[in-house]
Amino acid sequence: MEEETLNPKPETLTSPPNSHHDGDQPMPDAARHNPNSSASDSDSDSDSSSNSGEALQNMELQTLEAELAANPSNYDANVQYIKILRKTADIEKLREAREAMSKVFPLTPSMWKDWAEDEAAMSSGPEAFATVQKIYEQGVFDYLSVSLWREYLKFVQENDPSVKEASPAGISKARDFFERALTAAGLHVSEGNKIWEAYREYEQAILHTIDGNDAQAREKQIQRIRVIYQRQLSVPHVDMRSTLLAYKAWEMEQGTVVDTGSSDQDGISTHVASAFQKTLDIYNARVHFEELISQHDMPDRERLKQFTNYLKFEQSSGDPARVQVLYERAITEFPIEGQLWLDYTRYLDKTLKVGKIISNVYSRAIRNCPWVGELWVRYLLSLERGHASEKEIADVFSRSQQCSFSTLDEYVDLFLTRIDGLRRRLSCPVEGEHTLDYSLLRDTFQFASDYLSPQMKNTDGLLHLYAYWARLELHLGKDLVAARGVWESLLKISGTMMESWQGYIAMEIESGHVHEARSLYRRCYSKKFAGTGSEDICYLWLRYEREFGSLDDFDHAERKVAARLQELQLLRSKQESKLTEVRENSSEKNVRDKRKQPSDVRYEQPPAKRQKDAGQKTKELEVQNLVEQNVGKEMKAKGVSDVQNESKESVQEKTKVYADQCTAFVSNLNVQASNEDLRKFFSDVGGVVAIRILKDKFTGKSRGLAYVDFSDDAHLAAAVAKNKQTLLGKKLSIARSDPKRGKKEHGHTDKIGGASGSREISSEPRAHQGSDSVIKGKNTFAVPRNVAALGWSTNKPKTEVPDDEKPKSNDEFRNMFLKG
Repeated sequence: MEEETLNPKPETLTSPPNSHHDGDQPMPDAARHNPNSSASDSDSDSDSSSNSGEALQNMELQTLEAELAANPSNYDANVQYIKILRKTADIEKLREAREAMSKVFPLTPSMWKDWAEDEAAMSSGPEAFATVQKIYEQGVFDYLSVSLWREYLKFVQENDPSVKEASPAGISKARDFFERALTAAGLHVSEGNKIWEAYREYEQAILHTIDGNDAQAREKQIQRIRVIYQRQLSVPHVDMRSTLLAYKAWEMEQGTVVDTGSSDQDGISTHVASAFQKTLDIYNARVHFEELISQHDMPDRERLKQFTNYLKFEQSSGDPARVQVLYERAITEFPIEGQLWLDYTRYLDKTLKVGKIISNVYSRAIRNCPWVGELWVRYLLSLERGHASEKEIADVFSRSQQCSFSTLDEYVDLFLTRIDGLRRRLSCPVEGEHTLDYSLLRDTFQFASDYLSPQMKNTDGLLHLYAYWARLELHLGKDLVAARGVWESLLKISGTMMESWQGYIAMEIESGHVHEARSLYRRCYSKKFAGTGSEDICYLWLRYEREFGSLDDFDHAERKVAARLQELQLLRSKQESKLTEVRENSSEKNVRDKRKQPSDVRYEQPPAKRQKDAGQKTKELEVQNLVEQNVGKEMKAKGVSDVQNESKESVQEKTKVYADQCTAFVSNLNVQASNEDLRKFFSDVGGVVAIRILKDKFTGKSRGLAYVDFSDDAHLAAAVAKNKQTLLGKKLSIARSDPKRGKKEHGHTDKIGGASGSREISSEPRAHQGSDSVIKGKNTFAVPRNVAALGWSTNKPKTEVPDDEKPKSNDEFRNMFLKG
């Protein structure tokens, strides 16, 4: 189907609006509505209207030209500009506008048709024929259009001298064109029969030119037409019965005895009848899909869905040719649907593997959807599989850099794909291909670094890129100095990432450079890394000296590390104390506020009192912000940007009430496991609603416990069935969380400590929960709610807490909590 919806069909090429034609000049509208108006008045009005229209048209052209000069990729402006130029009949400007647009966008079949017709009307001769033929070739390449193919075939028959004269060479040339058209559109179920009919008509015309006395030539031509009929009858298309009847009538004209009984298949050969019946069954199985995709009043999303269903059905039949034609029909209707192009190219990669067909489809895909990074990546891989030249691959990669993608990962994937291809060609050069220089790979890495570093500072993606680069410099480029230079460049960008130093050190150790590795440890052990990185790098240095160094080296490292660890411990203790003090003050203030009795008397503080309170609050806020900023810097790597946000999240978490009606409790979890790891672990189960990993509220580290909420009991039961399965090297214990049972047995609210505060579960509203709702005694925060706490028994007499029991200090309580 032709793409008429995206671009309205331009008007037919006409003369300028103010030109006059002899004899048939239409009467102006004013004269038609007012018979008494004079001819001179009409002429005057006509001239005024024409001049006004021309001025307006010129203004529109100037506006569009300025807009296209600033942004040549404005699709609508290109279409409108061409449409207005067709009215002005400025053929040179029109040609330039069309050529400029076709370099940026694929034109619709109707636009190619108009272009070809305009060029054919304005010029003649061999050069004109070649120009128009080139336009048609570009048009049938961009999209599948039966009508454009028919116009192309008609143009060749009427304008190609050899074809027009029906010389042997011309007939052969015409047949080649028809066969190309059949290959492209002959399997088009709803319109392909038009190509077959045009082919038969051409061969019929050839038959009429053959001398009646040349029986051999006539019989050969008759057989050729018979084969075309039979080929068409073996292809599913609309009006198959009409084609069969036309074939029987034609056979009768040739003197063949045909039974004209009641059955359509009576009187034709057995193999033709069998093929026809088989093809008719194939067509009948597709009639429903054809009806659905032909409903143009249906919303585009729904029509695309119907195309997708049709494609799945066609793929199940296992005929790649029919699948490809259907994909071509779909992308003609939905040319900017990126997922459709991805599905199409993926199918071709799977079925055809390599070949010019795939390359052509990819070249069209990136012109229709240049913003889809995956299409560019797979295009590069396809070219490499097809042993394309380095020049062609480099050109595609260069064009991809001019596009804008929606995610940073797409840029990274594109650079890595290009680098991978260069590495393969350098490592395993193909015989007969030009040998590449290693500097090309180095330049590509540098280009990737310059392009990505500003957006990827301190990210694993940039670390991976530089590690890859350094490894290739060392092993493929055989240049240790260059490899070290790569790591040094990364340290300038992401020197606060401990992994950057670890990668550099690992390369030196792998190369056997013990002294260089020690030098790097000495450079970085005193640096401040995120999370526990500062401590970790110290322990790694000690381990390194234990395994590679002398006793003196170990003693030296131990002295340095001991001082550094003491410094880190002192700093962390001060920060935790300040943070605890801030939280305690906040907690005490909240308690005092709650104890205040509401008063019915409304009064307003004196201005001096308000000013004093405001100053005091401002001072307290400044102190609190200073403390939180200092602590926040140390806790940045734990996923906390600052303590203030953590405090807010803690308060918000405390106010949440989790019913846990459909929740799994997971223990023995690897402390390195993240929410995404758990989500992937339960991906085969499905139904995951939320994941909550319990964390130490002081260190922010995982406690190896988690709650996973599911959408229903069926998914929960399947999740519990995965008990004892391994995740990240540890066997998980998975049980159903049962808050109702816990409340019934213990008579208390279950309070769960987490990374962002406590979790209170109770069937009663929070407003009615008293101070007795907190479990006292043994630490039960890590126990699944369907398992009783260790040492807890419902028959055990309740332990009375003496009223005069001395309350624990904050330090004592924290130590007890951490030990638990």
